Amino acid sequence: MGLRYFVKALLKWIFGIAMVLTFSTCSGPGGVRIIKMGHGLGVTHPVHEAMVYMADRIEEKSQGRMIVKVYPNQQLGTERELVELLQIGSLGMTKVSSATLESFAPPMQVLSMPYLFRDDAHRDKVLKGPIGQKLLLESEDFWLRGLCYYDAGKRSFYSKNKPIETPEDLKGLKIRVLESNMATNMIKSFGGSPTPISYGELYTALQQGIVDAAENNPPSLFTSRHYEVCKFYSINEHTAIPDVVIISTKVWNNLSQEEQQWIQEAADESADYQYKLWEASVELSLQEMEKAGVTITYPDPSPFRQAVEVMYDNFKTTQPELYDIIEEIRKTGE
Repeated sequence: MGLRYFVKALLKWIFGIAMVLTFSTCSGPGGVRIIKMGHGLGVTHPVHEAMVYMADRIEEKSQGRMIVKVYPNQQLGTERELVELLQIGSLGMTKVSSATLESFAPPMQVLSMPYLFRDDAHRDKVLKGPIGQKLLLESEDFWLRGLCYYDAGKRSFYSKNKPIETPEDLKGLKIRVLESNMATNMIKSFGGSPTPISYGELYTALQQGIVDAAENNPPSLFTSRHYEVCKFYSINEHTAIPDVVIISTKVWNNLSQEEQQWIQEAADESADYQYKLWEASVELSLQEMEKAGVTITYPDPSPFRQAVEVMYDNFKTTQPELYDIIEEIRKTGE
């Protein structure tokens, strides 16, 4: 297995080097710089709309000298594959969950801790302040640079056969999770069986019974149409894991200071725009799913909070340096 993995990785690297000059960035007519950006969400998702807004702002700021082309719906690969393409410079930009970055920037794990933030104001103060901005740059050693955070809402459980009212309701169920150690440990703390599955494959997995339930925010549940299979949405809001817009350092480091400024300013502006889109999308998604016959409940979060305290205890013992960041986050804004 080790040799096969090495060969596969080597071939991917060779392919990336061969494509880097034509795939991630290229020059169009008149010396226009073109950057490709891929993601896995649909065109009606507020994240996609924010990316298009960012692309428009970059074109405006650069007076047409830089163009970002956005490719949705996993046209260029799954989230994990897109990250790998950024690392070798074969893709310019993407959006990922901060949970996906845990493998490349261990401090990012703290943002996946369940019930980490007191409320939205606390979360925003952390992400827009020194802690959040420092975390954006933690993955640079792995050729990934964070530009800004997008609101990915609060994740809750949706299921096929019954509502999830307490952690006990998760026992014996196969729960789809992000490819994240934190997400896996959280589901285990609740008593469920964590099952990592690509977002693009989840609808079929729910239909076929490969998993019994999943967890996500309202707009993602609605735009993915997973509610057609899962008629129970239990809003316990266990995590508020942000999305991160990232750029390949192999692209970033080849830009002029002025070009970098265009991208960073446009990314920050798109984040503000996305937050507004997200708020409206949450309300609309819940309304439309209720009309479609989804039973929406609001279970008491206290039992869920108690069940994951073991995760904080383990962090304090096994990863004290990361636990210090958690403590710093908890004290922010007090």
